[in-house]
Amino acid sequence: MEQIKSHHRRVANIATASFTSCDDQESGETSTSMLKLNPDMAKFTGFYLYRMEPGARSAPHRHGGAEEFYVIEGELMDNDGTVYRQGDMVWLAPGTEHNSYSETGCLVAVFSEKPEEAPEDISDAI
Repeated sequence: MEQIKSHHRRVANIATASFTSCDDQESGETSTSMLKLNPDMAKFTGFYLYRMEPGARSAPHRHGGAEEFYVIEGELMDNDGTVYRQGDMVWLAPGTEHNSYSETGCLVAVFSEKPEEAPEDISDAI
């Protein structure tokens, strides 16, 4: 078996890695950032770490495919009032519409099958 070439491997440590801001005036993301290693996957697609600072809010969105996430630290709340805490592992079905808020801040490991879309109705957004 051949050794893995250096350009075929990326390694990051969450304690020292630089997260990329997700804040976007157009999308409505505030105080959020991500760490993603695969340069071939679109934003918010595939596997990534998602950080929300205290008071952060995600943009309202609809999932094009299923989303799974694990809350590494902190907690976040969905627009329907569901609270996810450290240690929770969550699956959201394709087509799910939501946005999230974190009073305390959180770090979440996310896997999203397909790109997000704009939601049909954002009247329930936090």
